[in-house]
Amino acid sequence: MLSHSRLWTAIDALAARHGLTASGLAKAAGLDPTTFNKSKRVTAAGRPRWPNTESLARILDATGSSLEEFLSLVGDGEAPFVPPPRHVPLIGLAQAGRGGFFDDAGFPVGGGWEEVAFPDFKDEHAYALEVSGDSMEPFYRAGDIIIVSPGAEIRRGDRVVVKTTADEVMAKVMARKTATRIDLQSLNPAYDDRVLKPEEIVWMARIIWASQ
Repeated sequence: MLSHSRLWTAIDALAARHGLTASGLAKAAGLDPTTFNKSKRVTAAGRPRWPNTESLARILDATGSSLEEFLSLVGDGEAPFVPPPRHVPLIGLAQAGRGGFFDDAGFPVGGGWEEVAFPDFKDEHAYALEVSGDSMEPFYRAGDIIIVSPGAEIRRGDRVVVKTTADEVMAKVMARKTATRIDLQSLNPAYDDRVLKPEEIVWMARIIWASQ
């Protein structure tokens, strides 16, 4: 039975599985950071408040989880199993523009990678980039680590890392894609948006998780 308490427990478990607090999960999904606060789980009159379907869809998308995986966390009231962390390759975002770290499809190769422990992800080719500079603020700040999945499907509105033929590596929002152009919106409004031709892009990979 899907009860109010079990649903909220599942949300907490999903956040913990990805190394986040409930507030961090809401932020990663583009929601108000207080969306999943315990004080928001009941009304002022003491009635149960249920999370809406849009919020659930957004946290599943932000964590790369399926509905089946989420429902398995609802369980029978027992503490859900949280898998051990996995070590993924890590380099700095500035290093990513140099040769030798990626193949033509954006998969990590070669030496020079360190390793960092993060929650397990379905994509065995997922890797981590350490943010530097302020071009990704306010979403990501210097020192934050983002997990990138070169195998994940990219849709309009997704946050992505892009490498160009000019060896630029940038994090943007994929705003629009046609046969002749790709519109990339800057995360930080102080930086210009970019419009690139498909042939100017070596690879583009979706950001699926971030440590915040």
